Amino acid sequence: MARKFFIGGNWKCNGTNEETKKIVSTLNQAEIPSEDVVEVVVSPPFVFLSLVKSLLRSDIQVAAQNCWVRKGGAFTGEISAEMLVNLGIPWVIIGHSERRLLLNESNEFVGDKVAYALSQGIKVIACVGETLEQRESGSTLDVVAAQTKAIADKISHWDNVVLAYEPVWAIGTGKVATPAQAQEVHSELRKWFHKNVSAEVAESIRIIYGGSVNGANCKELAAQPDLDGFLVGGASVKPEFVDIINSATVKKSA
Repeated sequence: MARKFFIGGNWKCNGTNEETKKIVSTLNQAEIPSEDVVEVVVSPPFVFLSLVKSLLRSDIQVAAQNCWVRKGGAFTGEISAEMLVNLGIPWVIIGHSERRLLLNESNEFVGDKVAYALSQGIKVIACVGETLEQRESGSTLDVVAAQTKAIADKISHWDNVVLAYEPVWAIGTGKVATPAQAQEVHSELRKWFHKNVSAEVAESIRIIYGGSVNGANCKELAAQPDLDGFLVGGASVKPEFVDIINSATVKKSA
């Protein structure tokens, strides 16, 4: 069975009420492939989750950008998975490189967060990726394998996980991994799953690419056999996000 293409839009720490409504309006009017061709999830800041969920068309889902590692309580400033469930938010992004690097979230902490979110019934977009220094030293595959293993050590089912490979050197820099570079890492991650988890998970898990994806480069990237979609940053709040969603048809026609 073919893996359904997946497009995530990470709005990061951006936007006002009015700007958010404008983005939603653009998406609501867009012509995009049906849900049997592509799964689309957008991730606004926490303060806009309810607004976006109330206004957005039903065939696009909503994700939070993070959630706390365990049940809520005396954790000032954190948002629990239970709160997201209460709001009816079905997805969460965990382990984004900005949180790993800026907030020092370790591989093990990310693994714990993925496991807890899944335990509460929330689906997870789990992020892995190497820095420029790590790529130049030739340790890309070791780094992403270690990040993935830390998640695999904590969970037993991958049905509700999408793995996002995001080379840190390509996020917000305008530098994009070439289709060949992206395909190589995606292929190696799939081999890692085959060896360390199961052949079934290796075949079924969706591995998506993130890092300066835009309307101009998305079709060539989408054509790579082990790329199952994108996690889009800056371009996800621009009209070209619709073009990126429509790149799913490259897979459908392949």
